Amino acid sequence: MHSWHLNKEIQNYITENLNADLHALLLKKSPFPEVSMHEIVQQIKGKQVAQKKFPFLLKDGIIFPPQLNLEQSSSEKTALYKSEIVKGKKFIDLTSGFGIDAYYLSKNFDEIILVEQNAELLEIVKHNWNILGKKASFINQKLEDFLNGNKENFDVIYLDPARRDQNKNKVFLLEDLSPNILEIQDQLLSVSEEIVIKLSPLIDLKYLISVLKNISKIEIIAVKNDVKEIVVFLSKNYRGEIICKCTNLESAEKDFSFEINAEKNSEAEYSEPEKFIYIPNNTILKAGIFNLISRHFKLKKLHPNTHLYTSEIKIKDFPGRILEMEIIDSKQIKKKDQFNLISKNYPLKPEEIKKKYQLKDGGNQYLIFTQSKKGKIILKSV
Repeated sequence: MHSWHLNKEIQNYITENLNADLHALLLKKSPFPEVSMHEIVQQIKGKQVAQKKFPFLLKDGIIFPPQLNLEQSSSEKTALYKSEIVKGKKFIDLTSGFGIDAYYLSKNFDEIILVEQNAELLEIVKHNWNILGKKASFINQKLEDFLNGNKENFDVIYLDPARRDQNKNKVFLLEDLSPNILEIQDQLLSVSEEIVIKLSPLIDLKYLISVLKNISKIEIIAVKNDVKEIVVFLSKNYRGEIICKCTNLESAEKDFSFEINAEKNSEAEYSEPEKFIYIPNNTILKAGIFNLISRHFKLKKLHPNTHLYTSEIKIKDFPGRILEMEIIDSKQIKKKDQFNLISKNYPLKPEEIKKKYQLKDGGNQYLIFTQSKKGKIILKSV
């Protein structure tokens, strides 16, 4: 580990340039002979990311890795949420990366092991954990080599597979990830009671269920309605119904849990728009539980392909937005009016609607262009 990271003068220079133009900074000569400007800029970028993504690392002496490792790391918010789900005696992260998930998920464990094939990255994590006063065993080894030589059992194994191929293109299918989860799932289940796997928000849930064994639970995790992670739990001896949980962090919305087969056994009731319109959050849309939501909350759906719901009396605890609305004619829309535009199962996209009616974005009112069973309709918030 380079000693320059602990140099107060260099650290002050990094702090003073947190809002600097980094492209311009890279063209300058480093004011410190022992460190390049590229290395300084890497630390500035790291602090900038940490301010939003993992503020617990904004401490003296913390070292940040290259940008790609920062991008692939979980946020502090999602890691903290996951830490409330798992507990036991022995925790191992087989793809530790920058160690954000491991730092939080391991808080309810006595023994912590981090495996990482990138030696330089592991040294950074080791250094940072020492600064943070957190203890673990650090193993610099390829995951496959570690598993082949391993004779221990664990309470929880955690994995966050790399989602880029050799050409740095994004991949999503389990067989294309590194490691290939499908190849090692039996090996993992033979040495751990529970396997926790973080996956891309774009992964298809039906595909997951068709290729993974012993799934006990799936968590769809969003932050402010932006789906960030799909987390799958494999339990060694589990043979029951898969439970799916939709969570929208940093919102006032309640979590929604359901059995994965419940959608197949649910039917929606249909209606023209009533007094209240319900817009499911993105975790619900990702889960694809369009009929179950209708049945569970006793709401009516506008159209089989319109994932909007309605009721005459306001229903509480709905996982999404609830708006009081009325049907209007397009002639009632005035030029230059300001609306939050929503287009659902409608021929025109919001940008095209905005252009057609010469509208402005924003404000407190909503305008929804959609379709009921009777045809195209426009809804305006009251």
